[in-house]
Amino acid sequence: MSALLDGDLPEAGRVAGVSLTEYFVTDRARWLWRFRLDQMAADPGRARWMVRQAIVGDNGLVVGHAGFHGPPDQIGMVEIGYSVAPDFRRQGYARSALIELLRRAAAEATVTTVRATISPDNVASLATISGFGFVEVGEQWDEEDGRELVFEVPARRVPPA
Repeated sequence: MSALLDGDLPEAGRVAGVSLTEYFVTDRARWLWRFRLDQMAADPGRARWMVRQAIVGDNGLVVGHAGFHGPPDQIGMVEIGYSVAPDFRRQGYARSALIELLRRAAAEATVTTVRATISPDNVASLATISGFGFVEVGEQWDEEDGRELVFEVPARRVPPA
């Protein structure tokens, strides 16, 4: 993440072991890398819950990133996040990332609930979570993203492949 924050794609790809695209050094992506690095500096134990590259196939095609906003909170809730590069959208990659995140959450004994927060205008993400049992439980204001709808699903509801 440090190399990405510095805009050094070759070094970031070398460290990650995959080829990364310009999508990983956009202003939005750099904001995320800074935010996550700050979280991990404050609590290194968070690292295993942080964002990872979304890789497809044997060739290591990186189509985006996905992960959790952090470890489970006091009541066992984790929030998911995923993003697919524009060139790879509408091909099922976000759905695949969501399935993997839900499976990982279900495998953790301390996780009871999975949360997704989505802008009401983000039709693609709203469609991605439909069919996975998410229930709208409220809304919130996010300083970075504005108004978001809040959805939750029990963690033990492992999705189909």
